[in-house]
Amino acid sequence: MTSGTSPVTLGDIQAGLESRLDEVRDRLSQLIVADFGLIVEVNAHLLRMQGKMFRPTLVLLSRDASEGTDPATAVRLAAVVELIHLATLVHDDAVDHSVLRRGMPTINSLFSHQVSVIMGDYLYSRAVIELVRLDDLVPLQVLARVTNEMTVGEMRQLLAVDPLAFTEEDYNLLIRSKTASLVSGACEVGALGAPAGRREAMARFGDRLGRAFQIVDDLLDFTSDATITGKPAGLDLREHKITLPLIHVLPRLSRGERAVVDELFANPDPRGDQVSAVIGIVADRGGLAYARDRAQALLEEAEAELAVLPPSPARETLRASLCYILERRS
Repeated sequence: MTSGTSPVTLGDIQAGLESRLDEVRDRLSQLIVADFGLIVEVNAHLLRMQGKMFRPTLVLLSRDASEGTDPATAVRLAAVVELIHLATLVHDDAVDHSVLRRGMPTINSLFSHQVSVIMGDYLYSRAVIELVRLDDLVPLQVLARVTNEMTVGEMRQLLAVDPLAFTEEDYNLLIRSKTASLVSGACEVGALGAPAGRREAMARFGDRLGRAFQIVDDLLDFTSDATITGKPAGLDLREHKITLPLIHVLPRLSRGERAVVDELFANPDPRGDQVSAVIGIVADRGGLAYARDRAQALLEEAEAELAVLPPSPARETLRASLCYILERRS
């Protein structure tokens, strides 16, 4: 898994898919349209917040690489996957009381917490309606399972009363349900109609890629530039969320280092110097290097799944997407 002399960008991954991704965006706009004033207003803001379309990109690439779902259906499924993703972001922001998402105000900060919760429900219901319109139970079964897994993941996180007791096993279960399940589902629905071995391989590919994606995302919280990511470094620590880099180093800390961590988690509103101190401890104790190694191992497992696919430009683009995940900066 090598990227050559220059980093792989999302633009590289999406090259050649631009027209189909435009179709996905158009379909997404059609799916959430409503004649109710408040929903119209919220939808307009949601479409401005729309992200990088990475999950729809995986649907389309999986379709091409596996010779699976027919192209028109793949566009519709890609829109549904992005719609489910948007719904989870809206609900996440409501649960976390976040005020910014990708550098823009969240729904709950612009409107209200209640509107945010109900809007997430609206988006999920629109996704179900579109899946029913396909008149095919298989994609409905896949994405219904995915949304259930994501919901269980949210509950798992909420029930973590003592974040510093969160284990690596707990973390793996969380990221598999909260993040990897939808990425895996995106790859799987793109491969519907392909031979069973290819569909199963694409689901496993998405699971490994999705878990690595979340680990890298958690790493960026320790290392990122707020001007690039749209959120301040150490936001997870400020919100008392424990992720793999810190989980790994906790048993290895000196008494003094552990006291610094405990002090941060005991403070309802941690100071910037406390956050910086914990980031420094995690880096010094090897937490960042460990998390990066875990992400790379998962991406190597994902790459192995591509062996069952016939040679094609799409397969090589999926391979390149693994480098994009490991190298991304936002």
